[in-house]
Amino acid sequence: MFVITADQVNSRSRPDIVEPTQRRLDDAFAGRLALPVDRNAGDEVQAVTDDADAALALVLDLSRTGEWSVGVGCGEVRHPLPDAARAATGPAFYAARNAVDAAKRRQTRFALRSGADERAMQASDLEAMISLLISLRERRSTAGWELYDLMAAGMTQREAAARLGVSEPAVSSRARAAGIHPEAAAVPALTRLLHDLDDASNEGASE
Repeated sequence: MFVITADQVNSRSRPDIVEPTQRRLDDAFAGRLALPVDRNAGDEVQAVTDDADAALALVLDLSRTGEWSVGVGCGEVRHPLPDAARAATGPAFYAARNAVDAAKRRQTRFALRSGADERAMQASDLEAMISLLISLRERRSTAGWELYDLMAAGMTQREAAARLGVSEPAVSSRARAAGIHPEAAAVPALTRLLHDLDDASNEGASE
């Protein structure tokens, strides 16, 4: 299981965005979450999923604007799950707490921890790879994000060019500058590695 805990950056000097973020994530990830997105510790959101693809997508979503420090814990959780994430417990939740505390000290504001101590190195290696992807996305311009969103919605580059009113070569150049294709290649690989880490973390917890 994956527990994603995100703490709002500079929450004391900015409007609270927890509630709208809860609603948005519940809508965007409907059917892929083990529990509804919850408010935790005042200015945090917490999501729980057994889907590695959803876990990575949540990390990338929350890290896009720089408004959150994002920690991911993976491994065992105590069952049966309660109705709310804030009432749940288990090694993955403890790992997520450690991760979000570590994320606050990182340039990318992201950290990953395993609920099984013997998987710490595996988690650290994967954290480094996901951080590279986050760093790539942080360099993306507004125009690059505009193209990314169109292609993420299923448009081809040709269709995106028509929508944006620019030439296909211009869109190709924008896609290269935005790192859209390297990201598309990296996400499935990172998802598989997250899945493997979760499996290994659960095995370690049950031994």
